[in-house]
Amino acid sequence: MNLPSDPFEFQRTGKIAKNRIVLAAMTNKQSHEDGTLSNAEIDWLVHRAKGGFGIITTAATHVSKDGQSWDGEFGVFDDLHIDQLNKLTSLVRKEGSLCFAQLFHGGCQSSERLTGSVPISSSINTSKGSKSGYSLEAKEKDIKRIVEDFTKAANRCVAAGFDGVELHGAHGYLISQFLGKKTNTRQDMWGGDLKGRSRFLLEIFRSIKDLVPDSFIVGVRISPEIERMGINLDDSINLCSILNDEDIDFIHLSCWNAFKGSISHKNNSKTLTEWFVTTLNSLPPVISTGKVWSHNDAQHLLNQGADLVGVGRAAIGHPDWARQVENINYNPANRTEYEFKGWKHERDHHSPRAILPEDIVVSKGGHMLVVGYDNRYNLKQFASQHPQHIRAYRMDRIC
Repeated sequence: MNLPSDPFEFQRTGKIAKNRIVLAAMTNKQSHEDGTLSNAEIDWLVHRAKGGFGIITTAATHVSKDGQSWDGEFGVFDDLHIDQLNKLTSLVRKEGSLCFAQLFHGGCQSSERLTGSVPISSSINTSKGSKSGYSLEAKEKDIKRIVEDFTKAANRCVAAGFDGVELHGAHGYLISQFLGKKTNTRQDMWGGDLKGRSRFLLEIFRSIKDLVPDSFIVGVRISPEIERMGINLDDSINLCSILNDEDIDFIHLSCWNAFKGSISHKNNSKTLTEWFVTTLNSLPPVISTGKVWSHNDAQHLLNQGADLVGVGRAAIGHPDWARQVENINYNPANRTEYEFKGWKHERDHHSPRAILPEDIVVSKGGHMLVVGYDNRYNLKQFASQHPQHIRAYRMDRIC
């Protein structure tokens, strides 16, 4: 039986994570307008490396200028970004952790306000980031350019000292827009059946593999099911089989709740992780992520067949979660159980929600970083009432 504290070796590269706990990518919104990684974001990630995480994954970083989705998002589309990225990887390496960069393009979720460009997608799709409310369909030249941008970004990550990259094919961003039957209605080689809809992802992966050293890890994060996009479990399992044949280094299952079953197989109690593990005879190393809070949660996923466990929200308020989870009784409070000193803030629709422990990240100086779970939350009042405790506050979505 594998334990959360057991090391994990990526067989193809021989690189070893000191344990099986992965800091999953989250939306930090801490970096600079030119895409340069900020010292604040570096500190946030290094703090989790010091807390024992075997693998540190950065927030999603846009590979193209027109792929940016939110303010404060760092980039890897220019060589000017390399120095700060190298600072991050050097500090993470000192703590004995591996460091991955999550590469992405927002597609129809990109922001025209930030990029100055109308968002492009696999097909014409609705787009909150577009002034018109719709994206453009990517032309052949756009697709080839973005594949090249992913490749150049991965090469910059090599230069910056990263151990690998995670291609963000989950959560509705550009790669998953190509994968979805509803978001990809193309009739050319980039659409149609799963072979066509996965071509964009495969071209990115192959192009990167042709350029980076053999020791460099390349994996992909996918959402097994997104009903509104036409991404279903059966296609995702088949995609995993295709990627396994391509010798991908890992698959990261972004389950949102790793303990629930499939929405398309409601009469079957198997979790999403179990579906992949039991259906495929051969598959890449699996990271499974979604509402992991306790030692028992992590152990449960490993027992189901996951090779590594991704942790997101629990790591916000518990930067040493990976070290604490070695204790079999470790179970930090779930977000639904707490208020912060009885103080509440409200959504736009005036439904109160308590400030929770994972909303509070304590810095070295004892100050607090207040992190809203949704950009509609009003945290300004809290900041004004408790200025002595506030280093900064963000209103972003943790994912």
